Amino acid sequence: MRISRKKVISFIILFLFLVGLIWGAVYLKNVADYKRAVKETSFDEIDIANVSDGIYIGEYDVNFIYAKVEVTVEDGKIVSINILEHRHERGKAAETVIDKIMEEQKIDVDAISGATNSSIVIKKAVENALKGEP
Repeated sequence: MRISRKKVISFIILFLFLVGLIWGAVYLKNVADYKRAVKETSFDEIDIANVSDGIYIGEYDVNFIYAKVEVTVEDGKIVSINILEHRHERGKAAETVIDKIMEEQKIDVDAISGATNSSIVIKKAVENALKGEP
């Protein structure tokens, strides 16, 4: 039995179409999960004055955005925050949120306009560092 070239090409096109549909559905689910994770992120009140001196590493991941930070505390104050890794969509501008955190000496500061999701992820990474959570 011989299969015509036209049938083979039609099968390949149909197969690629179905793969595309499946990939698209998976991608849309991942985006929805990411948006929900960012929206549900909450912050605990941490009294930085009670955090022991030291260098703390923390991270936070919501799939499309990830941050890993190094936080240095001296004499009950955050003296430096280094971003060790920041995987972001268009959220590079959010990295300036660390200046606000150090200035206000609290984690839940205003997000950087235009980079809200990355700001949230960086702030949560700082919180996780100070709480000793990965």
